[in-house]
Amino acid sequence: MREGVGIGVGPYAELTFDSDGDVDRSTQDAVAALEATDLLVFAHGWNSDRSTSTRLFDRFYAPFPGLVGSGVRLGYVGVVWPSIRFSDEPIPDFDPHATLAAPSHGTALDPATLRALGEFWPGRVAELDRVAELLEDRPESAAAFTEFGALVRELAGVDAVDAADPPEASDASDAADAGVAAVTAVAVPAVRDVPAVFTHDVLEVCRAFTEGLIEAGALPGGAAGTGFCVGGGLRALWSGAKELLRQATYYQMKKRAGVVGERGLGPVLAELAGRRPALRIHLIGHSFGARVVSFSLRAVPDGARYVKSATLLQGAFSHYAFADRLPHDKGSGGALRGMQRRVDGPVLACHSPYDSALKVFYPLASRMAGDSAGLLGFDERWGAIGHDGVQAVPGAPRISLDTALRERLPETGCVSVDTGSVVRRGGPPSGAHSDICHEELARLVVAAGRMGR
Repeated sequence: MREGVGIGVGPYAELTFDSDGDVDRSTQDAVAALEATDLLVFAHGWNSDRSTSTRLFDRFYAPFPGLVGSGVRLGYVGVVWPSIRFSDEPIPDFDPHATLAAPSHGTALDPATLRALGEFWPGRVAELDRVAELLEDRPESAAAFTEFGALVRELAGVDAVDAADPPEASDASDAADAGVAAVTAVAVPAVRDVPAVFTHDVLEVCRAFTEGLIEAGALPGGAAGTGFCVGGGLRALWSGAKELLRQATYYQMKKRAGVVGERGLGPVLAELAGRRPALRIHLIGHSFGARVVSFSLRAVPDGARYVKSATLLQGAFSHYAFADRLPHDKGSGGALRGMQRRVDGPVLACHSPYDSALKVFYPLASRMAGDSAGLLGFDERWGAIGHDGVQAVPGAPRISLDTALRERLPETGCVSVDTGSVVRRGGPPSGAHSDICHEELARLVVAAGRMGR
């Protein structure tokens, strides 16, 4: 069976979820009908439409048929869920019209991104039109930034009361992950779950993001100018304002990913495994898709062994997610503490130092409360698993991609794999975040699942 256009491997089917984690039953039936010994389940990260997701699945899955042993019959699944990618975030060797080396310094939203935002936030045409107008005109007015910040908070679902009160400082990054299970995609988050980007003064936030863009190479040095003098230099901060809008979509996707994983993908796979107990399932996720497949582990019944491996590609969630105890709060654990034990095989956290999205912007957006160092002050609490791998999990090895492919991988537990030798291409602002279509990474999945020749 082949479902979907442009997929060169088979049997293949797509598994589609809405923002509440509800599955399209026809796609669930199609996946259940796949004849395979091993099922590869790949959740995309940020993608604006089905065609983009399908092309990504096709590119990533292409090497697999030539890598597995003769006794392995692969089935391929593409997990499609509502997410978004701005058009200035190119995928290396994927977008034919994308320019990787020359970043655009403009702040205006192109028609494709504006259309995608309209689908991501349906019914918000008026707010998005005004946001687009402000980004195009870039008025040198503090009041305009205040209006922009209010619009972005409204789009992100952060109410005025939550935005006005400072969030709790303790274990904030992990609390944001842990809180996903308690909210739906439309629920208003608790105060402690609201990132600093929605609670601080909007000019301060836009200044911080503008400086972040400079650090990521998306803006020339000195572009921030004299940011806080009304009428002098504010125009330059609209680059940071566009980044604030981008981060609002990430905030929404972060919540959705947890819901789709735990309430959607996890139960669907559990039901499938109950009907076909011999089926071996291998989870793969990119960016927020890594969060989707990781949170699906919460739905794995105690003692079940059908998930045979999990490969997290540039995961956009806390590097402390699997920790039993947090270094900065010994009384708390990560949002997914112990979940690696529900995988009958290794959980590979692939990370790259060339991923600007996770190196610069993920920690910047994840901070829940300011400190003496300000919004750009370094604090390892806010790190992403796709930037520096698994943290605070005793005994979790850290290896290079070459070592992972040359030597036998650990049979269980978390393993951090530095994939910077191949995940290294991409232009600002996201860097190599989407540089995942490599045969070496396919071989890594095969090794993790013990499917090789």
